[in-house]
Amino acid sequence: MSFKVAFIGAGSIGFTRGILRDLLSVPAFHEIEVAFTDINAQNLEMVTELCQRDIRENGLSIKIQATTDRREALKDAKYVLCTIRVGGLEAFATDVDIPLKYGVDQCVGDTLCAGGIMYGQRGIAEMLNICKDIREVAHPDVLLLNYANPMAMLTWACNKYGGVRTVGLCHGVQHGHKQIADVYGLEKKDVDIICAGINHQTWYIQIRHNGKDLTEGLLEAFENHEDFSRTEKVRIDMLRRFGYYSTESNGHLSEYVPWYRKRPEEITDWIDLGSWINGETGGYLRVCTEGRNWFETDFPNWLKDPAFEFKSELRGYEHGSYIIESLETGSVYRGHFNVENRGVISNLPDDAIIEAPGYVDGNGISMPHVGDLPLGPAAVCNVSISVQRLAVEAAVKGDDKLLRQAFMMDPLVGAVCNPKEIWQMVDEMLVAQEQWLPQYSSAIAAAKERLAAGNLIPTRDYQGAARLKVKSIEEMQANREATNKVVGDSDKGKNRTVKQ
Repeated sequence: MSFKVAFIGAGSIGFTRGILRDLLSVPAFHEIEVAFTDINAQNLEMVTELCQRDIRENGLSIKIQATTDRREALKDAKYVLCTIRVGGLEAFATDVDIPLKYGVDQCVGDTLCAGGIMYGQRGIAEMLNICKDIREVAHPDVLLLNYANPMAMLTWACNKYGGVRTVGLCHGVQHGHKQIADVYGLEKKDVDIICAGINHQTWYIQIRHNGKDLTEGLLEAFENHEDFSRTEKVRIDMLRRFGYYSTESNGHLSEYVPWYRKRPEEITDWIDLGSWINGETGGYLRVCTEGRNWFETDFPNWLKDPAFEFKSELRGYEHGSYIIESLETGSVYRGHFNVENRGVISNLPDDAIIEAPGYVDGNGISMPHVGDLPLGPAAVCNVSISVQRLAVEAAVKGDDKLLRQAFMMDPLVGAVCNPKEIWQMVDEMLVAQEQWLPQYSSAIAAAKERLAAGNLIPTRDYQGAARLKVKSIEEMQANREATNKVVGDSDKGKNRTVKQ
């Protein structure tokens, strides 16, 4: 069996190496073609060298095609895996730091809120370029599997405007599923769930064990759990008030809604600093910065460590390889996928990108009808969908008025800032990210004039309620094993209760 898989953003060590291992753990895939592409030649070279070593030590003869020419990598590809971060950590820093000047304190800033909206503006512009290349040079039946955030916005743009069949993939559902099993003292495989909503705001609307409904006792079980009662306070409070547990981590969820990060003096009541993903200010930016610094420094030692083994029992839980396996071999896989709604969830808009249970086999990807979400969770999702729709249309059209409206409608931005502050913050972010926002050239020129004219709303030098400093190489070397685990995993928040 031979077909081509292309990785865009292959310099992302965690995703690229892990998903390649997952793919090549399938015996039928030992003769596939693999292409890596990235705009960062140094990262591409390092990741390729490491992955090629894994392939060689597992006795396979696959030769990775590594190139900075995206079209060459995409040529004849049947599957495209995308893990890009447009603007890298330089742009990411402005997503976090500029909103802080206006009191908007984010843990992550890659899905909603000020950071997520701007991340979407950069990402959508480039995703549409990627889609153009895919349409022109990839396999006619190509499937784009998008791992890049903001998941819903990028997947929305690719399907509506990119002309490429795109499915968004995330590991949030698997995490929450494991937590639910843990609070009941059960194995994950023995707990059946139905989880539906939108990416990072998906809700476990049905939980069963041996036919028994476990939803009723879930709040008490989480409140009594030694670790989660401390690390998941926002999620537990949402469960208390909306009746259902949400997929996303404490830190992520806290910035998607207006209630938990709007007053600086209250933020620490809702978070835990044992792990960045529990709510640390700018936590994901810190971890990503540490990861980049560490990988560049420690890379020679990675080549001395044991290679990944391509064994089924060591396969990860990212959906991508299982989807490809099912489409190619006809085996059945059940997962949770981000797709156009089209009536799957009755009380969310048809054009929105929803996350819901799906099945894959040789006939394709099938999404069963979920029906209505409970009214409270649906209301939370619908607010976010309105922000996403505005942000997508703004990015595609280069319309800064729609962009500003997306900021105004965002729950946390709206809870913290007034309209004049929002207008000025958007001006600052547009100017700071000019090199990645070609569609906003006219709006950026006007924003520069306004900022230069003076008479600006005063801002403050604010580091946030719970910001930690970036660790030095020496500090990370003190526990190399733990550092490698975070850097090398696609899921940087996997060990959420472990001090990092």
